[in-house]
Amino acid sequence: MSAPIGPYSPILRFGDLVVTSGQLGLEDKPDGTRGLVDGGTAAQLAQALANVEAVLATEGVTKHQVVKATLFLTDMADFAAANDVWVAFFDAHRPTRSAIGVAALPMGATAEVEVWAYAPGA
Repeated sequence: MSAPIGPYSPILRFGDLVVTSGQLGLEDKPDGTRGLVDGGTAAQLAQALANVEAVLATEGVTKHQVVKATLFLTDMADFAAANDVWVAFFDAHRPTRSAIGVAALPMGATAEVEVWAYAPGA
């Protein structure tokens, strides 16, 4: 897990709940920097969800324990494509979710996702 881009914790546990901060579609670039993946909203969301999975793993939690998610999109015209990525990532598991259209996201991202997981005794 790489360092967050701001002054916040990427993940916190509160009893049986594990909450992530918003994750962007960031990847390590060949030059050693971090940047958004190429390919638009669908690619950014796929990477953001992979980043969520990696952050959850630091607390011994899996994506199948996610009970609530919030998806932020800068263009709601990407909603259907985002749903396709969502279904591919979560498969049959369907956590509750809100999708919110926003004017802008950090680093010029077009998608961001945060999740809440229920992880008793983990």
